Amino acid sequence: MTGPLWVALPGGWLVGQVKNAATVTLGKMLQSKDSGSDVCAPYLRAANVQPDGVLVLDDVNEMWFGDEELEKLSIRAGDVVVVEGGQGGFGRAAYVDEDLPGWGFQNSINRLRPTGDFDGRFIAFYLIALRASGFIRAYCNVVSMPHLTAEKLARIPMPLPSLEEQRAIADHLDRETARIDTLIEEQQRLIELLHERRNAVIVGVTTKGVIPEKALIQSGNGPLWVALPGGWLVGQVKNAATVTLGKMLQSKDSGSDVCAPYLRAANVQPDGVLVLDDVNEMWFGDEELEKLSIRAGDVVVVEGGQGGFGRAAYVDEDLPGWGFQNSINRLRPTGDFDGRFIAFYLIALRASGFIRAYCNVVSMPHLTAEKLARIPMPLPSLEEQRAIADHLDRETARIDTLIEEQQRFIELARERRSALITAAVTGQTYVLESA
Repeated sequence: MTGPLWVALPGGWLVGQVKNAATVTLGKMLQSKDSGSDVCAPYLRAANVQPDGVLVLDDVNEMWFGDEELEKLSIRAGDVVVVEGGQGGFGRAAYVDEDLPGWGFQNSINRLRPTGDFDGRFIAFYLIALRASGFIRAYCNVVSMPHLTAEKLARIPMPLPSLEEQRAIADHLDRETARIDTLIEEQQRLIELLHERRNAVIVGVTTKGVIPEKALIQSGNGPLWVALPGGWLVGQVKNAATVTLGKMLQSKDSGSDVCAPYLRAANVQPDGVLVLDDVNEMWFGDEELEKLSIRAGDVVVVEGGQGGFGRAAYVDEDLPGWGFQNSINRLRPTGDFDGRFIAFYLIALRASGFIRAYCNVVSMPHLTAEKLARIPMPLPSLEEQRAIADHLDRETARIDTLIEEQQRFIELARERRSALITAAVTGQTYVLESA
């Protein structure tokens, strides 16, 4: 008999639906006020259920529940929680391995409470495999805001092995996924160390040059230095480049405008990466397009936003006919400055935490054109800037290659994890004898 993840199941396995293995209960709509005799209690929400079956309880909100609601919406060891809606998370599932007395759950969560013949770990692993396969997305028929309702979740086809086999499978997967997760964590830590090494290299070279024995005699403290090499001047970003803020988004033609592509904050990624495969368009006047052009040698810097302000990238090719939005400041170097050096220096400033402190972040941060222009900056000769930029191009490329290799390893490990879970929960891997 066929199903979402199998063509045939082992002998003795039955086929049913999720509702044959567990009761399905949707949580409570958010209630921000006491109705009179309620209890303020912690609750599980979608953000607590992370990918790969991870339940994160270090960021918990509270709301009001009646006593009967808290009893009905309890969370106990052995339960499975499944995200009900939202583009990024619907269908994520996690096993609850400890009682959470006094907790409830919001209506962004469906709780599965297994019957006596079912192990919640097996159910959770099966739902994780379903989501990884793409079945949940197709099953929810996603158009805009997807929802895996309690009714839909209850009707999902599911293999029903014996309780003994479920436990053997869950024990096997607990062991094997833990090994893979450890390997992934080790690779992620290595990637963090490589990023730290990358930043340290950029900071060191943009403030000391590529000749280590050159005397550090230039006086004057700065964001990243106490002293600079002899012959280096100290100034501000405005001494190295003109700073121009982009245009506010314009969605309609004012009469004689041109619809043209534009750079925005999303195009400027960490580590100086400029991504041009997701481009929007808006209307510009001819004079605006000329003023807001993007040329090889420019540097673009994100102006605002919690996640990205201060990100900088070097533009290595002309972008004829492009402009840029007011989420971007463009730096156009003068004749005595290399945009690559400027970009590397700004990357170092952001990595050091200087940009965050400089913008005095409270709510929505902004690195305005005026603030950006006034940032203190070392001013080596053009020859030294080019030597520094060439050196950093080589060194960061080597580190980036190592990072990409580790990221590919993690991708393969996650693919292996998904395949392992799918094979086990559908009986393709026989684990009973080895359990």
